[in-house]
Amino acid sequence: MDDLIDDDGPARGRNEAEFTVSEISGAVKRTLEGTFGRIRVRGEIGRIFRARSGHLYYDIKDDRNVLACTTWKGQLTQLSVTPEEGMEVVVTGKLSGFGAQSKYNLNVDKMEVAGAGALMAMLEKRRAQLAAEGLFEPSRKQPLPFLPDVIGVITSPQGAVIRDILHRLADRFPRNVLIWPVAVQGRASAPEVANAIRGFNALPQGGPIPRPDLLIVARGGGSIEDLWGFNEEIVVRAAADSRIPLISAVGHETDTTLIDHAADHRAPTPTAAAERAVPVRADLLAAVEDLGRRQLRAAEAQVRARRQRLADLSRGLPRPAALMDRPRARTDALATRLPAALEARIGQARLRLSRVEARLTLGDRMGAERARLAALSARLDMALRDKAARARTRAATLTAALDRQGIRGFPQARRDLDRLARRLTPEPLARRATRDGTRLTTALQRLSSVAQTRQATQVARLAALDRMRESLGYERTLERGFAVVWAADTVVSDAAGARAAGQVTLQFAGDDRVDAVTGGARPAKPKSKTPPKDQGSLF
Repeated sequence: MDDLIDDDGPARGRNEAEFTVSEISGAVKRTLEGTFGRIRVRGEIGRIFRARSGHLYYDIKDDRNVLACTTWKGQLTQLSVTPEEGMEVVVTGKLSGFGAQSKYNLNVDKMEVAGAGALMAMLEKRRAQLAAEGLFEPSRKQPLPFLPDVIGVITSPQGAVIRDILHRLADRFPRNVLIWPVAVQGRASAPEVANAIRGFNALPQGGPIPRPDLLIVARGGGSIEDLWGFNEEIVVRAAADSRIPLISAVGHETDTTLIDHAADHRAPTPTAAAERAVPVRADLLAAVEDLGRRQLRAAEAQVRARRQRLADLSRGLPRPAALMDRPRARTDALATRLPAALEARIGQARLRLSRVEARLTLGDRMGAERARLAALSARLDMALRDKAARARTRAATLTAALDRQGIRGFPQARRDLDRLARRLTPEPLARRATRDGTRLTTALQRLSSVAQTRQATQVARLAALDRMRESLGYERTLERGFAVVWAADTVVSDAAGARAAGQVTLQFAGDDRVDAVTGGARPAKPKSKTPPKDQGSLF
């Protein structure tokens, strides 16, 4: 036995095969791929991880085991639904091993929801989540334009949907249509529809591409799996954020997707969406013609009614000649009163002028008297000088005569003569003239002061009397609502005089006058042109 055992090698007599790790991993991989091939697995999606490279890694599990799954970046567009944690699905792919980590996984290239019940449960869960965020609130919905100029249609360029929409628009009211082609089914449907909605909203006003006034998202009918792209969250959020009013026309009338709740209006079919987008042009033309006819009939009725009203009013108007009689009579009366009124106005002006002149005369008289006193003073001075000269001549003559008659022995007579001579000398006469001039100046000053005081007293008295006259005058009475009755230039103070005058003038406050006719005869034209008698004066 010992001879059969080699120290450096396996024991002799053993037949187990020896493999490397790579050989074992390769054999396991080949066994898995060869045994199972392409398989379908049903389970619940667990952990999901998306790598930076774009590959998707996730788990499919049941109540006891977990199967790792991989979908490469290039295979994601083949999936009909987007994997979500907790979703029950049926995946299809090839089972393979990964020797570097001693793992095996399923490479999935097709994914389906496991039954309509599970899909509807997921749809209801997503709808409740988005509704809680307020994306379906009626307050967010915008009113649709009555007649949009440009309509943007988001749908597949192939198929009957776009032809039905264009045909219906052409029949009702031709409009400009912009088509944004998108995939309406499959993995690429949701991002393309969302990008189309955002793209239309990003177009500037007045740009080279006209910005639509209305958007229509349309697709024909199909199963819930076929319409699943319009239930994706990215599409619902794009529809809710659209600033352009949006009509959802996905599927048939019984089909309901989440975009229907977020859109501003939901149409049961694409054809119904086109009908909701524009009115019928023929109906509008008929309505406009009917309104035009009604407007014309209403205008004609208004013209007839106003013409009849004008004719009725014209029959009630007096003759043109009768309309001119009263103004003509008033003009004649005013022409008759005009000369007397002018003379009265002149008299009043003359009276005011005389009052002003009386106020100014005292000052003029004071100046004249002052000039007269100055002239008399000059004449008095000259007269005194002449009298003194004559007295001196006379005294000299008397002195000479006395000398000749020998009266030198009479001292008293001499003294008298000397005193008379001294009185008649020029110096005393000058002093006297100065004294008299001073007295005259003082008298003139006193006279001027007395005259000014008397003038101020008289002016104040005159002003007080004038205020009393104004307060007691009849003009103040007129301001309290009374009137003066004039017959020509005479004041009428009783009813008999007014009836006898025939035509009178009523004077109110502010010298406003109104002509009136009484029961008497028309008075003759006044002969005199004297102004109306005054109420009297207090002076």
